[in-house]
Amino acid sequence: MFKPAPGSRPRVACEIRPEGVIAARADKKGEIATAWAPLPPAVVAPGLKVPNLPDAHAVTGALESALESVSAPKEITLVVPDVAARVLLLDFDALPSKRQEAMSVVRFRLRKMVPFDVETAAVSYQVMGEKKDQLSVLVTVMPGDVLAEYESVVRSAGYEPGAVLPSTVAAAAAMEGDTAILMVNQSGSSVTTAVTQGQEMLLHRSMDLPPEAQAREEEMAQAVITALAWFEDTLKRLPSTMYFSGPGGAGAALESRWAALVQPAPKLVDLGPAEPASAQTRVPPGMMAGVTGALAT
Repeated sequence: MFKPAPGSRPRVACEIRPEGVIAARADKKGEIATAWAPLPPAVVAPGLKVPNLPDAHAVTGALESALESVSAPKEITLVVPDVAARVLLLDFDALPSKRQEAMSVVRFRLRKMVPFDVETAAVSYQVMGEKKDQLSVLVTVMPGDVLAEYESVVRSAGYEPGAVLPSTVAAAAAMEGDTAILMVNQSGSSVTTAVTQGQEMLLHRSMDLPPEAQAREEEMAQAVITALAWFEDTLKRLPSTMYFSGPGGAGAALESRWAALVQPAPKLVDLGPAEPASAQTRVPPGMMAGVTGALAT
């Protein structure tokens, strides 16, 4: 799920965002071809309840267009909005060695932590590390009917979702080195802040943003300020750089009111590349992080 083993995911990734669909295919040399299919407002309304895709026909058409443009094979990695799932960092004294038994323990722990039926949900977990006889575990849980909705449009477009990942978890896989990194991922009317360090996810928080422009900017700023405070309290320093993914990229974010409200402000840079050199269809700035991370090896 996070920092996958080489070859464990399909070499084509596709992200469904409220703004549109991004497809990317990596060849054997590591070069990436991309495609972009924009979507009208309100076609994608991510959350923990159906429908997430009020106009499934439009999303299917965008998937067909983007994936055909990169000559995608049948199986793909699907990247979904963060707020369509819950990503949790949990501590366990121990987990059974057999994965089926461990999954039962994880599901039992989740029952009072998420506002939907855990037994019918899709659950994935990954042990981040072990310290002082305690396991740190990254858990992703997605309502079964919401997952089925996203998988359905992929299959309607003629493809198979070989792996499904929330956007920020996917994006984080592309970050290298052992330095702690703070990421901000804005998608539609939601924002996720996350901190990673080497092979470990340390923080992951997603929240919906209000519809009013001024209130949205203020909530964005507060989310980032809270993440910076957590970073400083936990790691005893502030990050020198903050990585941003979202409409317009870091350039647009720097001109926004939310960025001006964040003080002290680390240097803001793009989380993903602006666009691979071999791109076939131009992807708008700030939209590449999810698919780039999903293809990372």
